[in-house]
Amino acid sequence: MTRSGRIRLAVIGGAVALLEVSCRLGLISRHAVIPPSEMARGAFRALGAEDVRGDVLATLLTVAQSFVLAIVAGFALGVMLHRLPRLRRALDPFLASYYAVPTFVFYPVFIVLFGLNRWPLVAIGFIFAVVAVAINTLDGLSRVPRAFLRTAQVMRLSGRQTLLRVILPAAAPWLFTGAKFAVAYSFIGVIAGEFVQAGSGIGHAIAFAYNSFDNPTMYGLMILLFGTVGTINMILWTWEQRLYARRGGR
Repeated sequence: MTRSGRIRLAVIGGAVALLEVSCRLGLISRHAVIPPSEMARGAFRALGAEDVRGDVLATLLTVAQSFVLAIVAGFALGVMLHRLPRLRRALDPFLASYYAVPTFVFYPVFIVLFGLNRWPLVAIGFIFAVVAVAINTLDGLSRVPRAFLRTAQVMRLSGRQTLLRVILPAAAPWLFTGAKFAVAYSFIGVIAGEFVQAGSGIGHAIAFAYNSFDNPTMYGLMILLFGTVGTINMILWTWEQRLYARRGGR
């Protein structure tokens, strides 16, 4: 483990220990926050409940659908804008201000379009994530050095070979960043939608626990959620680092 990694773990461990001690000594009201050890027990207890496991599975499947759709559509949009500079210049103001738009106002429209099922949640997660993927794809393609492309022409690489061996590896840092954003934004959109309307999912379970004053379950589910998102992003980060290692570093 690197020195920076050890420092991060020490900071996280110190924060958890400080919260544990503060809760145990009554410096923080147990009606608001419970000790991390009780949160962990709540997480294990929640995983042991069949209905909660169903909620977790429903959320993960919904997020996976949103993520895949956002990756495919966002990459296609980024490539299109890269190849059409005029369209890019026309859409730049909209892309720059996209996340200032309260996209949740479209949730009732999605319910009308798709019905009372999981698809409105997929749509919310998708519209949250797709633009982040498109912007990072566009940035990555725009930053491929022209020397790389000229070298590919000199070596008479085909369009497919140029894409796979030159463009995608050169743009990989931005593509991975877009994927990591897509994971986070898909979870944000789906979980928030489950808070509002859904009858299942982690967001629904957290809201139900909150309304029932069941703090161990509520915080336990939150820990499971943070752990899931963190694990997925760590996997993407590991793949990214392996790619850099094969390329000889940044």
